[in-house]
Amino acid sequence: MADNSVEGLKARYGDRWRWLALVTVVTGTMATVLSATVVNVALHDIMVEFGIRQGQVHWLATGFIAAMTTTMLASSWLLDHFGIRKTLAMAMFLFTLISLAGGFAVTPEQLIVARIGQGAMAGLMQPMGMFLVFRIFPRDRRGQAMGIYGMGVILAPALGPVLGGFLVDQLSWRYVMFAPAPVTLIGVLMAWRFLPVPPDRPAPYRFDLAGLLLLGAAIALSLDTLNRLQQADGQWAWIGAEALLALAALWLFVFRERRTRNPLVNIDLLRKPTFLFACLGAMALGLALFGSTYLIPLFVQTALGFTATEAGLLMLPAGIVLGMIFPLAGRLADTQSARKLVIFGIAVFALSAALFALSDLELAMGWLALWAVVGRIGIGFMLPALSTGALNPLEPHELGAGSSTLNFMRQLGGAFGVNLVALTIEFGEHAGGMPTISAFHSAWWLVAAFVAVAAIPVWKMRG
Repeated sequence: MADNSVEGLKARYGDRWRWLALVTVVTGTMATVLSATVVNVALHDIMVEFGIRQGQVHWLATGFIAAMTTTMLASSWLLDHFGIRKTLAMAMFLFTLISLAGGFAVTPEQLIVARIGQGAMAGLMQPMGMFLVFRIFPRDRRGQAMGIYGMGVILAPALGPVLGGFLVDQLSWRYVMFAPAPVTLIGVLMAWRFLPVPPDRPAPYRFDLAGLLLLGAAIALSLDTLNRLQQADGQWAWIGAEALLALAALWLFVFRERRTRNPLVNIDLLRKPTFLFACLGAMALGLALFGSTYLIPLFVQTALGFTATEAGLLMLPAGIVLGMIFPLAGRLADTQSARKLVIFGIAVFALSAALFALSDLELAMGWLALWAVVGRIGIGFMLPALSTGALNPLEPHELGAGSSTLNFMRQLGGAFGVNLVALTIEFGEHAGGMPTISAFHSAWWLVAAFVAVAAIPVWKMRG
């Protein structure tokens, strides 16, 4: 039987074992992040086939992100008890099965449930790449490694619409559900071959299930409250009650986390100013990433009349540029001020959102592709710098909780970002039951404003 201890992997693969392990995690990350975004170009076709409005179809994106946001905080407990090898392999295997089931859905409800299941497994996988980087790479190589890992986190959303557009136009929207399955199945085999078993494990401790349920309830209730605002007539009492329940669940969650012996979220980490400000920046990054990735395909297909393939190709140059930017951004994160790099990324992305907000019906596809490139450059500079700025000051035993919390904050920003974008579009001007370009302009200004405001806490980062 193969020796998958760190020493055994070094003996078998030499110094390159770290990069093989990183590629394994990136494979899973790309597949799951691809799933989070590839469905966006299929939303129009799904709305037509099932006869549903944008207010319901956005749950295919929001449900995925909300589930991912909630379950990723369980990854720290799973890593402590089972190690990265078993946890990642099982999560990718279940993700494969759920993806196949979603492709055969016959009702929108079944499809939404499958997307929630995908999101739950993706949430378990997301923090593991960052955890692995900060465990096996020396401090002066982490930025470079995070740059490569970041290609999986950010490059997949850029390339996802290209693949999704081709699948929707040439085959069917169902193939956007099938697409990640072969990749995650390969990832299972790679995890078993290249990932290390833990050298030791902490003493067993109880999982904070009550905390997870309270947090999940707070997130689900708050997102459903935002969703109901899209058709609020006659529902104001229900909306108010649901908002109060969400606040109560959040208060109970914080109350429990401050008193339980093994909390789901290490509140003490949020008392460290640099980590707290990085988490606020991560929320802005999530809003920028998922909000814009949801908005661009819907914008160009609904308001500008693009096909799914054209909407996907619009993002292709952005993906190519990201492939060139990430190694540079990762190296800079090892030597330059994290907050300055993040502020630069915020400014560039806000410019991109403003350019989209000023776009009109006559604007050529090339200009829109350029605006997308500008936005992805901004996001590319934000991710490695935020990760190194937040996690480098932490102690080794805090890295698992720190990486899961940082990823949680990014996904939380994404979940609320997609919902706020959908709400803005629904409140905007409509014609023939579909949103006009004016509604999308309002959504772009909202994204630009939220990301720009995030520069305030990021500037307070130190170290």
